Amino acid sequence: MFSKQAIINVKVFNLEVKMNYSFYERVNQHFDTLSDSEKYLLHYVQEHLNEMPKISIVRLSEQANVSTATIVRTMKKLGYDGFTSFKIHLKDEHRRSPEFSVVEKVDNKIKEAIMKNELEVTKTIQMLDRGTIEDVLQKIIYARKIVLFARGFSELIAKEMAVKFQLTGKYCEMHDDPNIIRTVSKRIERQDIVIFISLNGSTEELVQAAKNCKANSVSTITLTANRESPLYALSELALVGYKSQVSYFPDYEVRSRLPLQVMARIILDAYAIRTQT
Repeated sequence: MFSKQAIINVKVFNLEVKMNYSFYERVNQHFDTLSDSEKYLLHYVQEHLNEMPKISIVRLSEQANVSTATIVRTMKKLGYDGFTSFKIHLKDEHRRSPEFSVVEKVDNKIKEAIMKNELEVTKTIQMLDRGTIEDVLQKIIYARKIVLFARGFSELIAKEMAVKFQLTGKYCEMHDDPNIIRTVSKRIERQDIVIFISLNGSTEELVQAAKNCKANSVSTITLTANRESPLYALSELALVGYKSQVSYFPDYEVRSRLPLQVMARIILDAYAIRTQT
């Protein structure tokens, strides 16, 4: 009789052998078990094998005229975990082929993008000062109303903040038009508070609005990623996040607002917690 460990070792060995089968070996081994649609798919894949590293499952579905479910089911019948697993194994079989090196390059680029976002979130949280967050909360809680000023992509964050403050019963208004920002900022009263949301902290109309608020002794809070900005210098309180220097849209001024989103969410969550208890 074989011991349990011996049986396990045999199973592991068989699994490793199966994992080492080439694509064509797998096709030959399982071809008779496939349905007509699965055989049709494999015929298409074999005819366009060099395109597989670059193609998505949705694109393959369209080009081969089969469902994504058929693709996944076929690959599993061949012993792969799925379509991505198939592409990775295919790349391993053709390491020296330039067409298949694309998979590894794309994977690494995606990893870089993921790490960039993780870094922005982690460093932003590390840079936040608890004392400043508490001061911001107190200002917001005791203000008669909140006025939010933002431009560009930062407007989306400001709109979310405005809605959530309103849902808690706090009076809040948001402005994104340059002329309205300049005009309204002159009329805000001391019992109110202004929150600026600006990644670079240098937007002209926001800087002018901050000057107007300071001249009228109106408290201001800024969410930014630039400690050297004029908006930071003019604000009574400021939360500063970490902005990565990497941009995947270098030709346009559309850098990630993730650090601003993190800070905005922390303020909103903390305000909700503080006012509900």
